[in-house]
Amino acid sequence: MKLLYGVQGTGNGHIARARIMAAALKQHPDIEVDFVFSGRPPGKYFDMEVFGNYRTYEGLTFVTRHGKVDKLATLRQNHLRRFACDVRHFDTSDYDLLVNDFEPVTAWAARRQKLPSISISHQAAFAYPVPRSGDSILDRLLLRFFAPTDVRLGVHWFHFNQPIVPPFISEKPSASALPSHVLVYLPFEDINDIQQMLEPLSDEQFVCYHPEVSAPLTCGHIRWYPPSKAGFQNALTRCSGVIANGGFELSSEALQLGKKLLIKPLHGQFEQLSNVLTLSRLELCQTLFQLDTDTVEKWLEAPDAEAITFPDDPTILINWLKAGNLNDTQSLCDALWKQVKYGDKTRQKLLSLAF
Repeated sequence: MKLLYGVQGTGNGHIARARIMAAALKQHPDIEVDFVFSGRPPGKYFDMEVFGNYRTYEGLTFVTRHGKVDKLATLRQNHLRRFACDVRHFDTSDYDLLVNDFEPVTAWAARRQKLPSISISHQAAFAYPVPRSGDSILDRLLLRFFAPTDVRLGVHWFHFNQPIVPPFISEKPSASALPSHVLVYLPFEDINDIQQMLEPLSDEQFVCYHPEVSAPLTCGHIRWYPPSKAGFQNALTRCSGVIANGGFELSSEALQLGKKLLIKPLHGQFEQLSNVLTLSRLELCQTLFQLDTDTVEKWLEAPDAEAITFPDDPTILINWLKAGNLNDTQSLCDALWKQVKYGDKTRQKLLSLAF
């Protein structure tokens, strides 16, 4: 079996999910897989060794300014003619199946050349009746046509009785990891704005990762680091809590590790607003609507979060893909959700909200 695997590269969450899949696929010698990424400049990818000889395309992405989607700049930056050309010249004839995580070049190429395709992504979950906030007609059209596939398999923190699977999280809680700092990952915010918010909180140590940082820098009780998978995972394991945007994958990792969350959703991005809505209803996060020192200070006093155990091995999913009956999502979902373990408080919330 030869797989084409398309991954949206705008956010690190898509890539983190693909890393777990790539490592697991290496254990299946009967599967050959080629990875394709789009959405960021080639030089901005990091720690990509697990993907082998991957390819990159410009694709389509969005532009942010001070924590908000800049729609005008997004329209100017995306080169639709280049995108159409990439789709037209992408050859899918050697592949048996496209697995797609919200990546538009491979999705449209597969549709154009009639290659069977399946979305396995958080975005695919919004094709079904799940909690959502701030979505417009444009958002619904974008979800439907940005990276279309034959089958849509969502990824979310609960199944909502839909074709949705839980996230795969490889990081496990470590009893020896004593909390020493707060981890801050706000890649869509201005560095100076983050520094200004955290500076008065001198009794707390903050470790901040940001794509605009090129070398480690210490500013009193605030340490800045450039993107690094190993460094970030170590900081996540040893932190007492996470301040982040509303991306799905980092929130999932924090939930698995039992880290409390303070989430600032990216304004204009309904997926992040919807993530915050779900987490807030389950009392698994607090919300930061703007960069505000007082809100962070109150959150620092909040108790630890209740952990959720998610699957760490996608072998069941890979074997299901190999079996080829992509329309039988029920058996796959049932097998994976049996591996999820909620805490008592979260389980009661799920029942009371009729999720």
